[in-house]
Amino acid sequence: MKRILILYASLGSGHISAAKALREAFVRYPGVEVQIEDALEHANPILRETITTLYERLSEQAPKLYRVIYEGSDVEDLEESMSDNLLFAKIERPFLRDLERLVKDSRSDAIICVQQIPSRLLQLLDREGELPQPHYVVVTDVMAHSTWLSPGVEGYFLPSDLTAKVLIQRGVDASLVYVTGIPIKLEITEPKLPKEVRLRHHLPVDAPVVTLFGGGLQVKRVRVIITKLLESSNPGLLVVVAGRNETLLEKLADLSDGSQMQLRKLGSIDYVDDLVVASDLIITKAGGLITSEVMARGTPMIIIDPFPGQEEWNADAVTTMGAGIQLRLPEMVSPAVVHLLSHPEQLSFMRQQSQKMGQPGAALKIAEIVLEKLNSL
Repeated sequence: MKRILILYASLGSGHISAAKALREAFVRYPGVEVQIEDALEHANPILRETITTLYERLSEQAPKLYRVIYEGSDVEDLEESMSDNLLFAKIERPFLRDLERLVKDSRSDAIICVQQIPSRLLQLLDREGELPQPHYVVVTDVMAHSTWLSPGVEGYFLPSDLTAKVLIQRGVDASLVYVTGIPIKLEITEPKLPKEVRLRHHLPVDAPVVTLFGGGLQVKRVRVIITKLLESSNPGLLVVVAGRNETLLEKLADLSDGSQMQLRKLGSIDYVDDLVVASDLIITKAGGLITSEVMARGTPMIIIDPFPGQEEWNADAVTTMGAGIQLRLPEMVSPAVVHLLSHPEQLSFMRQQSQKMGQPGAALKIAEIVLEKLNSL
């Protein structure tokens, strides 16, 4: 029996989704037991509330300040960055005694971190000779910030060759680098035909389908995007997914079909992957998880309003590789959609680039590498 402990931190939904995808991949192997734990659930309430409140306040009320902090804390020198991370670990350790106890009592054969907080603690335990099992880091952003780097790590699982190149240039040992992609749900490894998916969800099979994931966007800006697209003289269907943002749905209640462009408004759904497959274009923010899921299906993206910091870096990586375009003004989304839909060769190129960056089997690759290493010990 091999025991795998996966640690994440509940700051946003991406980390828990990556952890669940990894569990799904590992349990496909016989004789493997997986335990997932939220590091913040095992943290002192003072640390937990401080981190979550600071994250929420900065993201909602001072995103520009968050950008300054995020970019200012990214250190290019490897030794300096690891020294900084070690200092953070020492500061956090008194508040993570329960997590430390969990790690020591888990009797796991390997530990995988999909967020920096637990990774820093493991770095400290390893340095003190209190971590006998190998530990790995799964980077869940398209570009890796220096806070992901820790001495003693058995391997880094990275989203792309571009990310790997940057880390190696910073001094990370190339033998520790594995380009696997960000772990996403295994459903995305299963082939789906766009026409069949469209029929299943009553989407048009002979007209363009554009999906806007708007749950994380400002209502005012979502309304601008929708109203401009509804004014388009091009036929098609605009699907707006509000997710758990019920306020957004309420604020869009007065909007209906345009003369050519139809409108469908959805709340929280369990068929996001189907919509990605069915769509000619996806309009979204640039979270590591959603961009990975979209690229794994090879669907071109229009990125709008990336959150300052890691989402901006994610957006830069996607656009650099040609898998999407990034816009600042919501008024520009409609002309961009019209342009891309009327230039199939450009859309086809973006689709090809998206497929190159996409890694639908990331979780399976990570599980295979970790288990192979354990079996070779």
